Amino acid sequence: MKRSLLSALAALAAVTALAGPATDAAAQRRGRPAAAAPNWTRVMVRTPEGGFRIGNPNARVKLIEYLSTTCGICAAFSRESAARLIPFYVRSGRVSVEYRNYYLNGPDVAAAMLSRCATPARYFAMTHELLATQPTWTARIRAIPPARQQQLQVMQPLQLIAALGGDLGLNAIGLRHGITPAVRRQCLTDANLNRLEQLHSMGASAGVQGTPTFFINGVKQNVNTWAGLEPLLR
Repeated sequence: MKRSLLSALAALAAVTALAGPATDAAAQRRGRPAAAAPNWTRVMVRTPEGGFRIGNPNARVKLIEYLSTTCGICAAFSRESAARLIPFYVRSGRVSVEYRNYYLNGPDVAAAMLSRCATPARYFAMTHELLATQPTWTARIRAIPPARQQQLQVMQPLQLIAALGGDLGLNAIGLRHGITPAVRRQCLTDANLNRLEQLHSMGASAGVQGTPTFFINGVKQNVNTWAGLEPLLR
């Protein structure tokens, strides 16, 4: 496996902003409740590029994060952004977020492959759990006995991914997000492994050298923390 994923519009917006409240007020006078703002956190899809996107597909700010499930900085970003990124920026429709897996090592390939077996509606929750429990399941890597390590070293890629899923407790995490043994058997294929490799190559071609790497509206950003990224989203 390689290691290589205005003016006219402003006027229109101003008219819309003025017209909106009047319409809602009129509806209330007639006894009808105003329409609730859409909750864009309920819109989750797999993208043509191979990532998973949550939020308004027409958001003004389109954020892409190349992430690794074994990356400590990625885990810190997930933790620090949890209260604002999706509940506030994505929910309002101002920002959409796309996760693209960028593997760094064998266990990372196993975790990424398993997370990508989830439906779009469950992928984000599973990825966040993998990041939140990262210290626990990555500690199992160092605890693998020498004899088992020798067995793993001679396995074919898909065999290795399946074995690590059990050895590291990844299958148990996946099960909580709808990835049953039957789903795993159907999902852990050469075709899906190739898609993960293509995503990795896409990232490398775009200048990704480590994780997390962020792109805003197609432009790579030189920040990797929530404190650095949030001002760029405003």
